[in-house]
Amino acid sequence: MKVAIQGEKGSFSHEAVLRMVPGAAIVTCSRSAEVFDRLETRSVAAAVIPIENSLAGPVTEHYDLLLTRAVFIQREFRMRISHNLIAAPGVRRKDVVRAYSHPVALDQCRDFFQRNPGIEPVPFYDTAGAVKHVLAANLRDSAAIAGRQAARAYQGKILAAGIEDDKRNFTRFFLVRRKRHVLKGAAKTSTAFGLKNVPGALYQALGIFASHDLNLTKIESRPMRGRPWEYVFYADFLSGDTAAARAALGELAAAAEMVKVLGIYPVGI
Repeated sequence: MKVAIQGEKGSFSHEAVLRMVPGAAIVTCSRSAEVFDRLETRSVAAAVIPIENSLAGPVTEHYDLLLTRAVFIQREFRMRISHNLIAAPGVRRKDVVRAYSHPVALDQCRDFFQRNPGIEPVPFYDTAGAVKHVLAANLRDSAAIAGRQAARAYQGKILAAGIEDDKRNFTRFFLVRRKRHVLKGAAKTSTAFGLKNVPGALYQALGIFASHDLNLTKIESRPMRGRPWEYVFYADFLSGDTAAARAALGELAAAAEMVKVLGIYPVGI
């Protein structure tokens, strides 16, 4: 099975695919939109995307794409993230004056940069891609921040291990497919809904979940495109495709301007 990811070989998304879909053929893409394009045009059977990090928060572009594309979340997976300072063989830590990585990874290593003011954080499109760039160019004054798998993939040297701010650093990934298919044991639902801009609208919407004894595990808002200062709400709740969930979503649809079920899937570990 072909699975699309955004990023290079050795990225955390690459590793998530290997754990979620063993034996999959991984198709790397330079942009997140390309991942969804490949899924919709059937050049891949599935996609794996990071959706949120326990330190840096949500991957907002992926929330927007889940809303606008005809796809369905089938599984979630939570991965422990450990960042390492990786350089070309022979480079010493004292020689490093800049570190390349994805902006989210850089944000997860703020304490490291505060302790090392002589190292400049430089945003790059991908963690593993940053390692590939540093090694391919044989940069002698630069390093990258990425996982151990990226160091192995490009034969880099780890100068400092575990430099993330918090060891309880996890990223949540989704396995996304084109068609709705609810796996056995599904016990979590992701939704998106838009509300009328009137007093109490959000309060009433949240009350629907409470009245059906559905436990919300996450809620956040994103701007609604083409409608300034109006928002789409994304909510996860603990229930599969049950009578209570269907009733709640039916009531929500009657009260909201828009409701989309993004996925129904087993709770990740």
